[in-house]
Amino acid sequence: MTRRKTPSRPTSSDAGASDGRLLRAALDSLTQGAAVFGADRRLQAWNERFFDVLELQGDLRRPGTGLAELFRALTGRGDFGPGDADEAATREVERLFLPPDPAHLHLTPGGRVVERLLAPMADGGFVVTLTDATDRRRAELRLMESEERYALASAGANDGLWDWNLSTNRLYLSPRWKRMLGLAEDDVGDEPSEWLDRVHTDDLERLSAVLEGHLAGRSPHFESEHRLRRTDDSYLWVLARGLAVRDGFGRATRIAGSLTDVTDRKYQEAQALHNTLHDPLTQLPNRALFLDRVAQALFRARRAGSGRFAVLCLDLDRFKLVNDSLGHRLGDELLAAVGRRLAEIAGAGQTVARPGGDEFAVLIDEVAGPVEARALAERLLADLTKAFDIDGRRLVVTGSVGLALFDPAYERAEDMMRDAELAMYQAKSLGKARAELFHPSLHSHAVHLLTLENDLRQAIGRNELQLYFQPIIYLKTGRIAGFESLARWRHPRRGLLGPLEFITLAEETGQIGQIGAWVLEEACRRMRDWQARYPSDPALTISVNLSIRQFNQIDLVTEIVEILARSGWRAGKLKLELTETALMQNAARAAHILHQLKAADIAVSLDDFGTGYSSLSYLHALPFDTLKIDKSFIAGMVSDRSKLEIVRAILLLAHNLKMDVVAEGVETVEQLAQLRALDCEYAQGYLFAPPLDAEAAEQLLVENRKW
Repeated sequence: MTRRKTPSRPTSSDAGASDGRLLRAALDSLTQGAAVFGADRRLQAWNERFFDVLELQGDLRRPGTGLAELFRALTGRGDFGPGDADEAATREVERLFLPPDPAHLHLTPGGRVVERLLAPMADGGFVVTLTDATDRRRAELRLMESEERYALASAGANDGLWDWNLSTNRLYLSPRWKRMLGLAEDDVGDEPSEWLDRVHTDDLERLSAVLEGHLAGRSPHFESEHRLRRTDDSYLWVLARGLAVRDGFGRATRIAGSLTDVTDRKYQEAQALHNTLHDPLTQLPNRALFLDRVAQALFRARRAGSGRFAVLCLDLDRFKLVNDSLGHRLGDELLAAVGRRLAEIAGAGQTVARPGGDEFAVLIDEVAGPVEARALAERLLADLTKAFDIDGRRLVVTGSVGLALFDPAYERAEDMMRDAELAMYQAKSLGKARAELFHPSLHSHAVHLLTLENDLRQAIGRNELQLYFQPIIYLKTGRIAGFESLARWRHPRRGLLGPLEFITLAEETGQIGQIGAWVLEEACRRMRDWQARYPSDPALTISVNLSIRQFNQIDLVTEIVEILARSGWRAGKLKLELTETALMQNAARAAHILHQLKAADIAVSLDDFGTGYSSLSYLHALPFDTLKIDKSFIAGMVSDRSKLEIVRAILLLAHNLKMDVVAEGVETVEQLAQLRALDCEYAQGYLFAPPLDAEAAEQLLVENRKW
C-alpha cells in the first residue's frame, strides 16, 4: 500500500519572498511614484516612478537609503534650506514628507510640482506616493491668470460684458454694463429681467426673436441693436453680441457676450439719413422724401378706394432777380424764410418740401375737391406776399402755384408731381402770381413739346429748316434795299411751321445756337449769290435776328466773323437785330459785345422799339445803327393821333442819334405815305411782300419793282 505524501509548509523565507514579489508588483503597477519607509526612516521598497518624479539618479535606489541621504541629494537640486547633519536633514525631510495633509512641493529648479500622499503603517513606518502635478498646476495657474485677465478686462473694458447661465437662469452683468445705464453695483440682481425689462418696448419683440433664433441654432451668433432705458429714463442705443455654449446634444446651456454703446453712431446714421432726405438750407424734406410721402398717400388712397389729397407745387416768381441784385447769401436767407412761412401756413401734419432751387411743394391732406384746393392755394399765395425782413431789408415775393388732385389713374408719385409742375408752369405762362389746376390737356401739350423737341434735334440734319426772306424797301427810291431773313421749319408731319412754334422751344432746349448759326450762314451765302447775280449799288443788306441765348454766347463775335469768312459776305452789309429785352438783361455786357461788333464793321438794329424796357439812358450809350418801330404803332398811326406822335417822336430821336429807322408791319398805302412824309428811311410789311421762300424772293429781285 502506498503512503500519501503530506504537502510541505512554506518556510518563513519563502513567505517573505512571496510578499516582496507581491509588493514589488503592486508598486510597479502604480502610475504614481511610491516608496515604503520603515520606522527607522529608511527606504524598504519603491518603484522607479518614485525616483523619476524626484529626478534622482545614482545609488540611492537601494534598500536602506535614509531620508537624510535623500535630503542631501535633493538639496543639490532644490532649495529646501540649510542643514547638513543627518538628524537635521532627517527632521527637515520629515517635516516635508510626514505632515498629515498632502502638500505641493517645488522640487526642481525647472518648477516641477509634486503632490504627495502619506499612509502610516502599524510598525511606525509609512508609505508615500508622489504624483507629478506639474501640468495640472500649470493649467490651474493658466486658468487663474485667465480669470485675472478676464476680471481686469471686464473692469477696464469700454464694453459691458454679460454671461447668462441658461441652466440656472442666472445672468452676470459686468460693472461696466451697469455703469453704461447709470446703475450702481448693488442696483442690479442676477435675473434676466434686469436686462429685458429695460429694453424699449418697440425693440423687445425683435430682440427676443433674434435671441431665440440663435439659441435654437438658426443663426451662427447672436447680434442685436436695441435701446436700453437708463436710470434717468433716457435711452441708450446698444449693440449686443453673444455666442451660445452647447452640450453634446446641441442644446444651448449658456450664452455670453458684450454690450457696446452705439448711441453716437446711431445718431450719426440718423443725421446722415436726415441729410439724405432733407434740404440742407431749409431743413424741409427734399424731393426724394416728398415723393415717398406722396407714394404713401397714393397707396392709402388706393387701398381705401378713394382719396382726398392734392399735391401743390410753388415756384417763386423772378427769384433770379433777388440773387442777381442782392447776392446769393440773401437769396438763401429768403428761401429759408419762405420755407418756414410755408410750413407755418400749411400747419402740423402737412408735408412741406423743397424739391430744389426756388421751388417748394406741399402735400395737402383732406381736400374736398378742386374748389377747396384752389382756395387753399390762393390763401397760401396771399400769406406768402407779406413782406419778409431779410438782413434789414423788406422783401416781397410772389409765387406761381400748380395743383394736382388725387386721381385713381395715378400709379406713381412722380406722375402726380409732374402734373402739379405742369400746372405751375401754366400759371407762370398766364402771368405769374396765380394758381392753376392740372388739366389733362397740359400733359398732352407737354408730350407734344417733347415730341417736337426730339424732331427739332434732327431738323438740321434732315435739311428740314428753310430760310424765308421779307424785303426791306428804301422809301426814297421805292426799291429793295435788303431783306430780313426768317427761319421756317418744314415739319415732315405738321407742314410749314413759323418761328413762334419752335424758336422759343429751341432756346429752352439749348438748340438755338446751332439753329442760329445755320440761319446766319445760309442768309449770308444767299445774299452773296444774289448780289453777284443782281448787282445793286449800294449793295443789298441782310438782317438776321439774334435771340437772347445767342447774344449771351461767350464766343458770339468770333463765331459771326468766322461765318462771314466762310460765306464770303461783307461784314458791312450784315445787320444783326436784337430786342430791348435781350440788351437790358445785362447792359454792361451788351455794350461790350455791341462795341466788339462795331469794331468788326457789323451793323446792329434795335428791334421792336417801344415794346420793351425802352430805356433812353441805355439807348444813347449803345452803338446802334438802326431802330425798328414795332408794327403796333404803325397799324394805328393813320387813325390814332397819339400813335402818329409816337412814331414821329421815335423818328426824331433816332435821327438825332444818327440812326436809320425801319417801320415794320406796313400794310396800306396810307401808312406808306405817312411814313414818307415823316422822313422814315425804310419800311417792310405785307404791302410790299410777306416773307417769301428763296425762289420767290429772288424773283422780286429779277422784277426790280418800284413801290
